[in-house]
Amino acid sequence: MQKYKLTLSLLIFSLLPLSLLAGPFVLILSQDDLKDIPSSATTTDADPAESLPEWDEFGDSDSKPEHELEPGSWRPIFEPDAFNSSTSESKLHTEMEQYYSAVEKMLSAVSDGEVGVMEESVAEIEELASVKGNSHAQSVLGFLYGLGQIKERNKAKAFLYHNFAAKGGNLQSKLAIAYTYYRQHMYEKAVKLYAELAEVAVNSFLISKYSPVIEPVRIHNGAEENKEALRKSRGEDDDVFQILEYQAQKGNAGAMYKIGYFYYFGLRGLRRDHAKALAWFSKAVEKGEPRSMELLGEIYARGAGVERNYTKALEWLTLAAKQQLYSAYNGMGYLYVKGYGVEKKNYTKAKEYFERAADNEDAGGHYNLGVIHLKGIGVKRDVKLACQYFIAAANAGQPKAFYQLAKMFHMGVGLKKNLPMLFPAFVRLVKDQSDCLSGCSLIFSLLSESLLLLDIVFVDNFQATGLYKLVAERGPWNSLSRWALESYLKGNVGKASLLYSRMAELGYEIAQSNAAWILDKYAEHSMCVGESGFCTDSERHQRAHSLWWEASEQGNEHAALLIGDAYYYGRGTVRDYERAAEAYMHAKSQSNAQAMFNLGYMHEHGKGLPFDLHLAKRYYDQALEIDSAAKLPVTLALTSLWIRKNYADSFMVHVIDSLPEFYPKIEAWVENVILEEGNATILTLFVCLLTVLYFRERQRRNAGVAAGEVGIPDQPIEHAPPAPN
Repeated sequence: MQKYKLTLSLLIFSLLPLSLLAGPFVLILSQDDLKDIPSSATTTDADPAESLPEWDEFGDSDSKPEHELEPGSWRPIFEPDAFNSSTSESKLHTEMEQYYSAVEKMLSAVSDGEVGVMEESVAEIEELASVKGNSHAQSVLGFLYGLGQIKERNKAKAFLYHNFAAKGGNLQSKLAIAYTYYRQHMYEKAVKLYAELAEVAVNSFLISKYSPVIEPVRIHNGAEENKEALRKSRGEDDDVFQILEYQAQKGNAGAMYKIGYFYYFGLRGLRRDHAKALAWFSKAVEKGEPRSMELLGEIYARGAGVERNYTKALEWLTLAAKQQLYSAYNGMGYLYVKGYGVEKKNYTKAKEYFERAADNEDAGGHYNLGVIHLKGIGVKRDVKLACQYFIAAANAGQPKAFYQLAKMFHMGVGLKKNLPMLFPAFVRLVKDQSDCLSGCSLIFSLLSESLLLLDIVFVDNFQATGLYKLVAERGPWNSLSRWALESYLKGNVGKASLLYSRMAELGYEIAQSNAAWILDKYAEHSMCVGESGFCTDSERHQRAHSLWWEASEQGNEHAALLIGDAYYYGRGTVRDYERAAEAYMHAKSQSNAQAMFNLGYMHEHGKGLPFDLHLAKRYYDQALEIDSAAKLPVTLALTSLWIRKNYADSFMVHVIDSLPEFYPKIEAWVENVILEEGNATILTLFVCLLTVLYFRERQRRNAGVAAGEVGIPDQPIEHAPPAPN
């Protein structure tokens, strides 16, 4: 019998870190690669399916509050009101009180630049970690060893303490270890940790719709501050938010919903406040706002700031669904699968609700249908159909779908493991013949004639790690980015730098980039603390260099450019033109015009690259093609090439070659003489005086010209009196 070929194109280029995938990939499968999966009988409401425990989306575990999902979180320090409202404990036990007290003292010390207080706090943390074996203190100690703050920079000790902390239940340390394995390409170990963390992240998502992706804000845009992104993150001080609040107070239901939404998720720089969110949603539903009804259902189902009440949750979700908010059907179906707020479980009704959501192009509906077909809940188990539903949900951005697909890839459900992968530089899609470039989203391209033969595809640990990482980074520890940004906007650069550094250790590329940028931008004002006291210039450059390097590994072209600069000029590392060229090549591969220009310059002068004027011109031309703003420097560089080619060893060539040595002297003279405080004041007054004299002279000349243009007026003709008769 002829074997049918199945082709599944997984293009995850824009969703996974670039170090994970050098380019898109395509997996070619044949019937020999598939496992035979026996069909299971339809699961009835009275006879629950006996499914594998790892597929527990509709199992017995419930969504937990964030403080339970992430023990040891710094949330009690940054969001004490939200923490107290979500926990029934009257107070923390003594050991945890000591832990939070020490961490808070450390954060205050780095804010105020008090190294002595910092040393005291670290000593307290070390005592808790070493003497009492507190896992959360061990996690902080591992962070300090990895950073080289008050402790000597020692990656081995950092890993050791994180290992102890992870075994003790600290999830941030588990994430740090997973990222360490990931960087070392130890995907078999990394994938297990990321899988556990992704499961925790999924438990923090909503039941009726997917939570908004709260990405860390990139506080810089290249070398400059990202003012637009920061403006949108100023919380209640933002003019747009104040206008929205005014509209809500005047009775605008849509504005009420948006404000409640911002407070519920902690968006746009607002502190997460479930009480305020509940208040605004309650006002909005009085005016019939359906989205607020749905989120009220979520609030009561999760017990977010209120006592958990599934009956009320079902009531609000039902009202929202009646208003044609189709995502609410997912929450209703979830409650019927679990048997919460209803008389008994009803898989048939749950499936009906999920289908209503999916029929109206809701990603959550596709995802939930995938789950019930995968597990055989109320339907015949159909792995192929489940895969199709998950693919549809993933294409719509449903994070839980990424998680389930990663599980399938990792576990090899329905397929033999370790299938061969092909990695072309560009992948031609099967149906539409279009190229997938860096901006494409997750696309699963299926051959229509082979669709009925499709089974779940397995991608080995290398790819599964990326999908798990994608989901895991949306977990509750992502709150660190909100606290770091809040500190930065308040001018507390030291605290922001420390928080971003903590996130950087967990593998967040944006945090790595932000922490490095703060160190470079604010220099000694970044409150960088080294092994003993404030960072020396060498320590600060080395720390920034390490952070930029990690960010460049994950596809940050600006970071790769700065790494090249560091090697070229010897900033924070030994000068190495060849490694500089490698870094510029990496940035050039991402179409960075500056990197292309730098490569052209290195070819022109034979530094780190062979002396080749033709290649130099090619790179200069490419830089201009990518960025029209490079016209002036490229024109000057091409002029230099022409002189070098036609007048080799002439005086002009020697002048051009001496410019790199002469320019720093001019720059230093301007900085040390012209911009020195007293000289700058005198220079400013002198310029003002010249300006006044110029305008006065101009006014005098204009007055003279005007006088010359005005002639002597003609004398009026006097009429003689009429002659007497």
